[in-house]
Amino acid sequence: MTTPESAGPENANAILTVDLAAIAANYRLLAAKLGPIECAAVVKADAYGLGAAIVAPVLHRAGCRRFFVATLDEGIALRQVLGDVDIYVFSGLSVGTPADFAAHRLQPVLNSLDEIDRWAAFGRAQEPRPAGLHIDTGMARLGLPPDEVTRLGEAPHRLEGVRPTLVMSHLACADEPEHPLNRPQLASFEAALARLQHGTGIVPGTGSPPVRRSLAASSGIFLGEDYHFDLGRPGAALYGLAPLKDAVNPMAQVIRLQGRILQVRDVDTGMTVGYGAAHRFTGPTRLATIGVGYADGYLRSLSNRGGAYIGEKRAPVVGRVSMDLITVDVTGVPRDVAHPGALVDLIGPKNPPDTVAGEAGTIGYEILTSLGRRYHRRYVGETGHAPYAARAVTTADRTIA
Repeated sequence: MTTPESAGPENANAILTVDLAAIAANYRLLAAKLGPIECAAVVKADAYGLGAAIVAPVLHRAGCRRFFVATLDEGIALRQVLGDVDIYVFSGLSVGTPADFAAHRLQPVLNSLDEIDRWAAFGRAQEPRPAGLHIDTGMARLGLPPDEVTRLGEAPHRLEGVRPTLVMSHLACADEPEHPLNRPQLASFEAALARLQHGTGIVPGTGSPPVRRSLAASSGIFLGEDYHFDLGRPGAALYGLAPLKDAVNPMAQVIRLQGRILQVRDVDTGMTVGYGAAHRFTGPTRLATIGVGYADGYLRSLSNRGGAYIGEKRAPVVGRVSMDLITVDVTGVPRDVAHPGALVDLIGPKNPPDTVAGEAGTIGYEILTSLGRRYHRRYVGETGHAPYAARAVTTADRTIA
């Protein structure tokens, strides 16, 4: 258990710094990109690993009034932090009861006719209840497939007891602007909206409050106005990940992960390092052992592939990433810089999450959501609001700077 005496950054093997001002700036950039269209925020998976209890109030202060989470539990936790906002739950009624959602003023995103029937029955017994409708336009995951959209249009009474506030879908390949699936998905969404309007009388984009239409998440926002409709719902881009492949990332970087050097040693030809002797040295080398491993979310796939930065110098990972430790080659780094107690950048200005993800053979989403609980977390950039943000922080290893 973390204690105040052991919680300071000087006692931590690694420090994760989260720039709250950068998150707010990213929200404002995305909102500007949407123009007059409303910008929501996706804070599922604990705000992509960065701490929803702290991040969500920052987004709220930046102007966000509609939030999306993945699960009922996430929605309940977010409601304890934010009061007068709309919170949508992507997984719908897959767990919990309609009463659970109503008790916490959460709106399920209804993904099937069965879920619509359950929510409608609850609403008819009480009063019409707000919810989102998810249309599957090609992802084949959650959402009403075309035949269920048609059946709903032919039986509009199934929505009695439901007060739709959102009709949404999700693009599969929006990070590739020229991908051939983007336009067909847009057309499928427009066709589904028309079927709903014709069959049920729901007129998406109108009403008081309006039934909002939403297709664009982070990447979709950059595909242009055709994809914007009434509501953008960025997630990853808020946290600094690049919204488009093979393009300059316009988002501000949000995190910096620094690991502490625990030991430095000299090795020579023929010696090996780490489990499985996965790296053998061919000449004199200086090694630094850093107190971070896959238990902290530094992925094992970075073995012999990743790297740290010490100032301007890259120190490649040599050998396997183990549970608590990695080893990096600091031969080219001055001894007075690479020494026990010094901090190195495992994620930082020279190696942002998307770069680290490329080295690991994955995506930036996994890098962020894998960030470990053993890091000392520092939140910077919104010092004037620290007491508000700190209300939901109960562990001593998190500080607002």
